[in-house]
Amino acid sequence: MASLLLKNGRVVTADSDAVCDVLVEGETIVAVGRNLPVQADHIIDATGKIVVPGGIDPHVHLDMPFMGTFSSDTHETGTRAALHGGTTTVIDFVLQKQGHSLREALTEWQGRATGTAVGDYSFHMAVTDFNPATKAEIKDMVAEGITSFKTFMAYKGALMIDDAQMLGLMQEVRQHGGLVTAHATNGDMIDTLIAQHRAQGKLTPRYHYLSQPEVTEAEASGRFADIANYTDVNAYIVHLTCEGALNQVRRATERNQRVFVETCIQYLLLDASLYDNEEEGGKWVMSPPLREKKDQATLWAGINQGLVQVVGTDHCPFMWAQKLAGKDDFSKIPNGHPAIEHRMELLFSEGVSKGRISLQKFVEVTSTNAAKIFGMFPRKGTISIGADADLVIFDPTATHTISAATHHMNVDYSAYEGWELTGKIDTVLLRGQVAVDGGETKVGRGYGQFIKRGKTAF
Repeated sequence: MASLLLKNGRVVTADSDAVCDVLVEGETIVAVGRNLPVQADHIIDATGKIVVPGGIDPHVHLDMPFMGTFSSDTHETGTRAALHGGTTTVIDFVLQKQGHSLREALTEWQGRATGTAVGDYSFHMAVTDFNPATKAEIKDMVAEGITSFKTFMAYKGALMIDDAQMLGLMQEVRQHGGLVTAHATNGDMIDTLIAQHRAQGKLTPRYHYLSQPEVTEAEASGRFADIANYTDVNAYIVHLTCEGALNQVRRATERNQRVFVETCIQYLLLDASLYDNEEEGGKWVMSPPLREKKDQATLWAGINQGLVQVVGTDHCPFMWAQKLAGKDDFSKIPNGHPAIEHRMELLFSEGVSKGRISLQKFVEVTSTNAAKIFGMFPRKGTISIGADADLVIFDPTATHTISAATHHMNVDYSAYEGWELTGKIDTVLLRGQVAVDGGETKVGRGYGQFIKRGKTAF
């Protein structure tokens, strides 16, 4: 069994910060301490560098069918790009087709990921047709290690379920110790506003934003929290974007309810002014849309207050030619944004380096909290004896520029083109193997493993 000694790095976890060594044997961390008196087959000197647990992005859409096309990153290209950005594990979404079983959907997604993923991965199960047959499958999915179930409160006729189905799903998932997540926006109101804008000939990307005002997200977030409170299920709101929605979570805490919250890197850094660009605004068409500066301030505060536990990406890339399907009608632009590769470096540069969040908070929201919420801790999300040796070595002072010319995502533009960052990833280990070093991929197609998850341990 090969061994690796990482020496003299500043090793930071959610609850510790010390210059020390990390000893790896095979895929596992076997010792952490100062000046470990051991020999190893391979030594990495991390003097002057920061070492953090491998990132976990619990919100990605790889090779996903949507709006008549597919997202452009496969499980191979997407997980490879994630590794280059320090994310060693992703959780993708299996989408049940209405009228079909959860098992059929899982088999389809396994066919895409098994033997192709470069980094580790797991699945959420998106339930789009809750009925007695689907209800009977919930326990089987939990046994498979798929313990989180996504609901859509929008995209009527394709993905959306109604409140009656939501109630039934929550009651069943609660029985099996799982977690229910929600795309919490009011689909009926959004569809009405889209139709109104189209009828008035208002078709530019700006009207994508105006079709999903803050109230649509705030209302749905509150409704989701209320139903979850009634059923006593573990609840998680994905990609929360705005002050109104986070205030609904604050309201829930007043009745001693816990609602987990994820935001995404784009909602912390980008705003709705980008939609004023009629030629290229489609690059940032996603749902929910980008919001206002006041919402960014709310989300940064929410992270520091502990109301926002996770920063993901909702990575769902499309080539520019795919986006141009909606060049004359915003409602036909495939919704999605490429960020899987840049989440951790962006958050380090804009968050840690600029003093918005602490280094330990950075570890919490990029790795540890997701591991705990989604049943992977302590195997993932920490640097401790017995954990997978998923390690990221950061150079905190190195500067670099984001560009589509150099990124590894399978998409021909960058949502952050020309952004200059402070803090760069040097080396990434995945289960003890050097996966990325000096910008080169060191592990191949199929190295990624499916991670069977347990129950929430937060």
